[in-house]
Amino acid sequence: MAQAEQTLQEVLEAFDFGAPVVGAIRYGCGHINDTFVVHTQPADACCRRFILQRMSSAAFKRPDQLMENIIGVTEFLGREIEKRGGDRSREAMRVIRPKSGADFYTDSQGGAWRLYPFVEGTICYQTADTPELFAASGRAFGRFQQLLRDYPAETLYETIPRFHDTEDRLAKFKAALAADKLGRAKNCQPETGFVLAREQDCSVALNALREGKLPLRVTHNDTKLNNVLMDEATGEGICIIDLDTVMPGLVIYDFGDSIRFGANHSAEDERDLSKVNLDVDLFAAYTAAFLAGTGGSLTDEEIAYLPWGAKLMTLECGMRFLTDFLEGDTYFHTSRENQNLDRCRTQFKLVGDMEARWAELEAITGRYRKQQ
Repeated sequence: MAQAEQTLQEVLEAFDFGAPVVGAIRYGCGHINDTFVVHTQPADACCRRFILQRMSSAAFKRPDQLMENIIGVTEFLGREIEKRGGDRSREAMRVIRPKSGADFYTDSQGGAWRLYPFVEGTICYQTADTPELFAASGRAFGRFQQLLRDYPAETLYETIPRFHDTEDRLAKFKAALAADKLGRAKNCQPETGFVLAREQDCSVALNALREGKLPLRVTHNDTKLNNVLMDEATGEGICIIDLDTVMPGLVIYDFGDSIRFGANHSAEDERDLSKVNLDVDLFAAYTAAFLAGTGGSLTDEEIAYLPWGAKLMTLECGMRFLTDFLEGDTYFHTSRENQNLDRCRTQFKLVGDMEARWAELEAITGRYRKQQ
């Protein structure tokens, strides 16, 4: 029996579901937290569902700080949504505290658990099969930024320190390259050269932050399509989920990670690099939708730096794969030899495509900046 199941009944008894619990089963495709859907049966209503999660102690060392972030952001979102006449029960996550009144429940084995209402009538997609779906996620993440524009980002904890510190990622790569503890450096010389040729790029966003060109904002930091709940009836993104990595950051990081993930059609570990290409039409569709969602809340400088967000998030991700390859594949799970090296190559191919079409990317962001 997995550790989460060992204390599941104890945890269920720690929360007030408002009705008898009739079942709890594992749910979703996530690989970090242990997630269950809990079914309850009120006497005079249909079955009511909840999402119960055991937070990963390996990924998150301070569940107290993690939950303080999430509660602060979700309560702020709820108030902002209500001000605009929205439905906070569907458009924002809500933390249900345990009977003790604490921010989360700690079980007898030290596991930290949290509970959310299930947002009914929504779909969670794993891939953007249409430009319309990708654009819908862009509007949702843009609106997330717009709603949180007045949240004091500096009050948030860094749940994963230096997560998008590209200078730090570069330093870790260089250390792994110098150590070369497995003798793999000889197998990735073109990739190593690719990174070192772009060393100065790794400081572009951070220099802009230090110089006051880019403001610190609340950022999601995992802006994949499957972190947006889409309304079954309208097809629009209505609720942003998975707030574990909500931290202070730059809005271009959130934009860039979406482009890295969604504006190409290849597998992350595709070996045939001819299949790995930046789709500029998808870049344009997402940019338009994202900026529409932000509702004019971004600065001109932030919009101008959006292509840099796409390039840096892709370069950073490639560096992380390459660093893990050099260190022996200890962080990212691999199922075959050289998989992390192949992952690195796909990211660098995308970076190269972005550089080759840089003028187009800047023209697209410039066009939509004028429309704000």
